[in-house]
Amino acid sequence: MKRNFGLLTCLLCSAAHAQRPQQRLSLQDAVNLALKNHPQVLAAQNEVQVGNQEVVESRAPYFPLLDADLTGSQANRNARIGAGFLTDSRLFNRFGQGITFSQLITDAGRTPNLVSSSRLHAQANAQDLQATRYDVILAVNRAYYDVLRARAVVKVANETVAARQLLADQVTALANNKLKSQLDVTFADVNVSEAKVLLLRAQDSVEEAEAELARAVGSEQPADYQLSDEPLPSSPPAQPDDLIAQAITNRPELASLRLSRESAHKLYEAEKDLSRPTVSLIGVAGFLPLINQEGSTPIPHEYEGVAMNISIPVMNGHLFAARREAAHYREQEADQRLRNEQERVVRDVRAAWASATTAFQRIDVTAQFLRQAAMSVQLAQGRYDLGLASIVELTQAQLNQTQAEIENLNAKYDYQGQFAVLQYTMGNLR
Repeated sequence: MKRNFGLLTCLLCSAAHAQRPQQRLSLQDAVNLALKNHPQVLAAQNEVQVGNQEVVESRAPYFPLLDADLTGSQANRNARIGAGFLTDSRLFNRFGQGITFSQLITDAGRTPNLVSSSRLHAQANAQDLQATRYDVILAVNRAYYDVLRARAVVKVANETVAARQLLADQVTALANNKLKSQLDVTFADVNVSEAKVLLLRAQDSVEEAEAELARAVGSEQPADYQLSDEPLPSSPPAQPDDLIAQAITNRPELASLRLSRESAHKLYEAEKDLSRPTVSLIGVAGFLPLINQEGSTPIPHEYEGVAMNISIPVMNGHLFAARREAAHYREQEADQRLRNEQERVVRDVRAAWASATTAFQRIDVTAQFLRQAAMSVQLAQGRYDLGLASIVELTQAQLNQTQAEIENLNAKYDYQGQFAVLQYTMGNLR
């Protein structure tokens, strides 16, 4: 009775799991859902927009600067400023309004270099967005195959529990009729308990895998999706050299670092331009409706003026030199970061190719293991029924068959996952 109650509990858990409402979800549907909802993708999209606005900021000096001013003042009559300025400005009571106009004519190429640097930085942000999308897609692939694997193991575990329970019932009936020993019953019961433990672990793995899939697609609440098996990919190539070349060309991380290096170079050129003259055009115009006209020289109510200003840096405490050297070191840093990432990509491609090749070879090996284990169970069952073998031989054969089924499932889904990793390292995962 106790044994039957345990079996009933496992079956009820499986039934409850199966009765939850399910939503159909293919791998491509999961990828599309993740690219739409995942917070990492959304954050990277916002970073791209920030970079685009930085380009607008850097281009601002190309356009005129126009300010409107309203000024009112009160002063003692005929007074003049006597300290703090070289100019001898006259003080008087007034209220005035006007505009100030300024336009950069040239800063010896600094602004164009800054614009180029910010534009390259924005392009690097776009490549970072693509890299983030690839990270999310890889996580979806892994989680998707993990759910399929876990559910397949649950199915194997359920079948194992049913088969071993059937054997235990048969052995118990034979023992009650004095045709088998109580030792056989004990071994059969242990075999059933092991299968139930396997089922519980498999069900726990399903819950974990489904929670990870919900996280991968950017969902706050776990959902029980109805997934479909994906076709098995083709075998990996014999050598990874062509894959490495594709990765160097396609990986968005490398493209981002190349753009960042060019952006750092443009910034270095812009910092070098700080020591060169800057030419600006300045204009003012306005009206003084209220003005104190007391004094020997009347002040007109309207004013206007225009000037050309050339600013030549002479000495500023090595500020510009320090900024130039800092930008130069940033450029060298960007170059080394690119080199380091290229070496890492080459390593990742080789490692992923080796893992995918091994996983592909495991499929045939585990399939052969499963065929042999199934034949072993049939032979052991026949020998046991004829009284030529002990129940230990039969239970060991059943255990080997269960392991072979799980290994065969793992080999299939491992290869699909490793193939996705290989495509990721090549920059081809979509």
